[in-house]
Amino acid sequence: MRYLILTYYRKADGKIDEAMAVARNLKTRDIQTASVILDFKKLEVLKCSMGGEQVPKDWDHIVGYYHQHYASTIERLLNENGYEIVKPEEPSVETQPAETNPS
Repeated sequence: MRYLILTYYRKADGKIDEAMAVARNLKTRDIQTASVILDFKKLEVLKCSMGGEQVPKDWDHIVGYYHQHYASTIERLLNENGYEIVKPEEPSVETQPAETNPS
């Protein structure tokens, strides 16, 4: 799979619903109706609009936001397209030697 496609729908009661899909190829329908299209082969944002307004196409910012909600899907897309996921190292906790009381 290559693309992450997110589409936002406004329901009759005014609430917004989200549909997420992954695809090998883009269809004309996807390009016309999707709110967000991310290409994980080229690591680029093809489309990003929220509520009809264009949002800056900053790959790191957008993928970081959606990673909170779709971590396993995004990691799988990165792996399938030949990218290695490098997790930040945990800071090492060094223990201080306990002070000895000379008395």
